[in-house]
Amino acid sequence: MITRKEVQHIAKLARLGLTEKEMGKFQKELSKILDYIEKLKKVNVSEVEPTSHSTKIENVMRADKSLKFKVQSSKLMELAPETKNGYLKVKSIF
Repeated sequence: MITRKEVQHIAKLARLGLTEKEMGKFQKELSKILDYIEKLKKVNVSEVEPTSHSTKIENVMRADKSLKFKVQSSKLMELAPETKNGYLKVKSIF
């Protein structure tokens, strides 16, 4: 069973202000959690394949390619309302 001093230390690390009643409650609950973890440690999982997800999810990524546009940037710049030194001129935000 976890000691009262250990519960106080955990509460201090978590910046929790616990009353004496809460201290007793957490002492019992944390002890039950640690007991359950000990039970899980005894389970034989040597033939179980490690997984990060319960389902077979794979990240699908496309190839990183540059795209060629049919319209040239000079034609797009001509359509802009204002330009300066080859850049689009926009209103100041701040």
